[in-house]
Amino acid sequence: MASDTRSGPSFTVRAIAVVVLLVAAWILLKAVIGLVSALLWPVLAIIAVVAVIWAIGVLR
Repeated sequence: MASDTRSGPSFTVRAIAVVVLLVAAWILLKAVIGLVSALLWPVLAIIAVVAVIWAIGVLR
């Protein structure tokens, strides 16, 4: 009577799964950083314009 003692995927399959998760996490991180940057730059530009207008008003 032969019994199979393997309880899950092989080491190679697990290693590939870890690599896939790491690549997916990296892509997601880059996407989130890109989204935050895309939203942040216009806000910073508006703040800079308001700051310049305020500074010109104070110096007059």
